[in-house]
Amino acid sequence: MSEMMTRKQLYLPKRLNQFLKRSARQRGISEAEVIRKALEREEQMSLPRMRDSKKALDEIFAFIEALHKRPEFMIGEPVKFNREELYEERENRWLKKPKGK
Repeated sequence: MSEMMTRKQLYLPKRLNQFLKRSARQRGISEAEVIRKALEREEQMSLPRMRDSKKALDEIFAFIEALHKRPEFMIGEPVKFNREELYEERENRWLKKPKGK
């Protein structure tokens, strides 16, 4: 291996340790190589999601824009709110005493 390696130590439950030993023996590779390959698969599985996140976000924004243009959402004036009133309403809801007490 031409890549610089870093030593790691980990603890495995008995069943995973047995699986690791069996997998290494069946493939004819070291236990460390089985772990490296598993981590590489994990890395590959997570990369497309990160790569596609901008595309997904763009699709979400496009969907929201399309919703804004639908006629049923164009009725009346937009709702206006005061942040302090919302906080006060929420506080009152939580501080309200239960009935019968």
